[in-house]
Amino acid sequence: MSMKKFSKNRDGFTLKSRIIKSRYYYLMLFPFMLMFITFTVLPVISSLLLSFTSFNMFEMPKFIGADNYIRLILEDDVFIKALKNTLLFAVITGPVGYILSFIVAWLINEMGRTARSFITLIMYGPSLAGNVYYIWTFIFSGDSKGLVNNALIQLGIISDPISWLTDTDYNFGVVLIVVIWMSLGAGFLSFVAGLQSLDRTFFEAAAIDGVKNRFQEMYYVTLPQMAPQLLFGAVMSISSAFAVGAQCSALTGSPSTNYSTHTLLLHMTDYGTVRFEMGYASAIAVVLFLMMMFTWMLINKVLRKYSAD
Repeated sequence: MSMKKFSKNRDGFTLKSRIIKSRYYYLMLFPFMLMFITFTVLPVISSLLLSFTSFNMFEMPKFIGADNYIRLILEDDVFIKALKNTLLFAVITGPVGYILSFIVAWLINEMGRTARSFITLIMYGPSLAGNVYYIWTFIFSGDSKGLVNNALIQLGIISDPISWLTDTDYNFGVVLIVVIWMSLGAGFLSFVAGLQSLDRTFFEAAAIDGVKNRFQEMYYVTLPQMAPQLLFGAVMSISSAFAVGAQCSALTGSPSTNYSTHTLLLHMTDYGTVRFEMGYASAIAVVLFLMMMFTWMLINKVLRKYSAD
């Protein structure tokens, strides 16, 4: 059997003929693909290559093999702390924000259009606010004028103000609260849109088959229909959970006290934009990218298996 037959699909068309037939579609996709390759694919490849070099932005990169990765694991104690904090943020804020977004979207789905739009704006508002950190800085201010300290002193719970943003016993928890509050963004909007586009005939069929309450409806009817929205929300939750850094820097400073809220993103920024050790910063970026990809593949596999069942 010739190789030419292998290149044909079930319709008898070769790959070349299919491309020629769909050339106008590919032409329309070309501007996006050009931008995607230029600003996403090439930077990822460049970062991977630079992670095996010593590069200070002033001299040509010098190949050093796996020295950057060895330094990360065996010599950089701050990296280990940043890795631990990043994983904690990802494990806590990612699932909590994801589940909370879906629950709120599910609860407001049956409301009227006006009420649903108002609640959607409230939930999505934090991701649009630019200087929202100033509000939280005032709420958790370390003096007696901070809202939390003032309320606790008035209630007699504490006698001296607590340094919420600099004390290592409290600042991680404060950042955690703020990150969860700000995680209700694009994923929440996708859930709202997905719930509004469900096929109602499936619910009627499920009622005939014995589905009795809304929780059974959600498990057997709603979730299988929302596989694309669930996957999109998962991607957004993963990217935001692993990319925690700006919140920590704005609330607790960079670096924070004893690096208590330091993350991989801040560590990468420190070495890349302050110390100009681009090779080492690229190694950190590669580790972060691999963590995100592994988590995304795991969640994607689970969601696809569930939607297929």
